[in-house]
Amino acid sequence: MHVAIDLGAGSGRALVGRVTDAGLGFDEVHRFTYGPRPHDGHLRWDLARLEAGLRDGLAAAGAAAAAAGATLSSVGVDSWGVDYGLIDADGAIVEEPIAYRDGRTDGVMEAITARLTREAIFARTGIQFLPFNTIYQLAAHVRDGLSPRADRLLMIPDLCHLFLSGSRSGEYTNASTTQLLDAATTTWADGLLRALDLPRDLMPPLVEPGTDLGALRPALQAELGLGPIRVVAPATHDTASAVVGTPLAPGWAYISSGTWSLVGVERHGPILTAEAVAANFTNEGGAGGTIRFLRNVMGLWLLEGCRREWGSAAPDLDALIASAAALPRAAGLIDVEDYSLLNPPSMTGAIRAQLAARGHAAPADPAGMARVIFDSLAHGYAKVVATIERLTGEAIPGIHIVGGGSRNDYLNQATADATGKPVLAGPVEATAAGNLIVQAVAGGELASIAEGRERLAHATALRAYEPRPRRQ
Repeated sequence: MHVAIDLGAGSGRALVGRVTDAGLGFDEVHRFTYGPRPHDGHLRWDLARLEAGLRDGLAAAGAAAAAAGATLSSVGVDSWGVDYGLIDADGAIVEEPIAYRDGRTDGVMEAITARLTREAIFARTGIQFLPFNTIYQLAAHVRDGLSPRADRLLMIPDLCHLFLSGSRSGEYTNASTTQLLDAATTTWADGLLRALDLPRDLMPPLVEPGTDLGALRPALQAELGLGPIRVVAPATHDTASAVVGTPLAPGWAYISSGTWSLVGVERHGPILTAEAVAANFTNEGGAGGTIRFLRNVMGLWLLEGCRREWGSAAPDLDALIASAAALPRAAGLIDVEDYSLLNPPSMTGAIRAQLAARGHAAPADPAGMARVIFDSLAHGYAKVVATIERLTGEAIPGIHIVGGGSRNDYLNQATADATGKPVLAGPVEATAAGNLIVQAVAGGELASIAEGRERLAHATALRAYEPRPRRQ
């Protein structure tokens, strides 16, 4: 059995899975939280709670394996991109990692692109310009002063693998989100680092998805009563794992739908054209030598922000979706890629401001607000899909939605309607499935990612949505 630890922006899960004759099976065994909080002048991740969650997740996985009469063979961690921590020469953390929603990068992207043009940076890295990318975080860190103890920069899942095995390497798919990796060579962009006076000596050696990083540390083996299970790097960027765990039909686009929505296609090389940089697309690394050509759309973070404000008055999510779907139309549409929605003091206030600026009266109830969000997301997805077709010169026959947002039947149907394309939804656990598939390939249980996707498709009940005629 394998353990997939999937980390989101504040909570994580441990799942155990195995390859079976029926396909690919997995079960969640532990859930934990480690949300960012103000500390030492910044919004920082609670690394101690994160490591405790890893430890408890492994313990729960070991218990589940024992109950099933099985043993654990490997573990791997995936997470969001762009955030990092610094370690010293002994592997100890120098300071808690700063979260990407922290304000330290305000204005940094503009300062960097005043020194080097967007076109020059994109031609080297192929990465979408987002104000919280690692390049701008690191530039802010250098500006504010790096600790003299800093010896190596590790992305969040790399820090987890350090905790589990002592590995000090970085994994390619997450490194590709930094905007510091050369898209052509898939190595660190040394010239870019020099031009921006960023410390090349901090950047770790990189490994590919499926690399064996070593055995679980002996101290953890003894503490948890586990054997020398292997620590295997999956595609450590969660979207890269989600795409591995999507049984994509040829040519179809994917949407990894959650806090963020990642809308893109799988390709075998980057697109580094002037048109791609003008459209603010990104070329992130995938497993098996692939490229994820996509755009980040704000996603269900918008609804999460509203529900936090509503507090105990927030309707049950399923009831809220049903109420939103029952409305005759949305009050209006908003731009779901507007940076004002990234971390506003009030999400409902930011949405109301956009609606007012567009001449729309804001809805007074949660259902109306949810309908605005869902319809705006669907129209945002349609714009991205149309742009992909223009940039690649290839028609997209359909869209496959995975992740937690794939449960939202109304949003799935609205996406089919807005794009005019058929939609398939599921699996919800695509990220964990992709993590497990890479581990199983590394362990020799699967011959390839393609075989893993095929087995996953057999084990997953996908839901289909056909586009409906547009209302006149």
